[in-house]
Amino acid sequence: MIRIVIAEDQQMLLGALGSLLNLEDDMEVVGKANNGEDALALVHKHSPDICIMDIEMPKMTGLEAAEKIVNSDCKVIILTTFARSGYFQRAIKAGVKGYLLKDSPSDELANSIRSIMSGRRIYAPELMDDVYSEENPLTEREKEVLGLVADGMNTKEIADQLSIKTGTVRNYISTILEKLDVKNRIEAITQSKEKGWFK
Repeated sequence: MIRIVIAEDQQMLLGALGSLLNLEDDMEVVGKANNGEDALALVHKHSPDICIMDIEMPKMTGLEAAEKIVNSDCKVIILTTFARSGYFQRAIKAGVKGYLLKDSPSDELANSIRSIMSGRRIYAPELMDDVYSEENPLTEREKEVLGLVADGMNTKEIADQLSIKTGTVRNYISTILEKLDVKNRIEAITQSKEKGWFK
């Protein structure tokens, strides 16, 4: 019997997925959560074979939870509406075994679970084309500066933190905006999050 935990913040979808999978002769849903934190707790409690997770959930995203499950025997499948290459790249780095889109046919999910249990990886085909096309163009130092901006630090605080001059910080920020082709810091942070470049 394949034991499954499902994490999905839309209650109706969570219920429907649970019911669908419980109809399969070889599957049993042992836990349901509506955020990443509860999903992690259920994985520790039940030691399931599979954890199906949405990405955007309260308290902790599916990707953050997946990164914490890596060392257990539980195989993670991301089930999401987001076909974003940044999310996908981050999921692969986290060791996720499946990345499926919610508009896939329902029987595809059960078949994917069986394939993943037999050692395969299943990724939505539309994501495979551009998986390696979007690498982060920022240098390590630029990533560090943008990370501190995202933490809410101002130019002077960043300069103090990195032991560099405020003018140097401003240069880094204008280079970041230019490389990402955005107008301001907020857009730079948003774009980096959407592409999965932020931890």
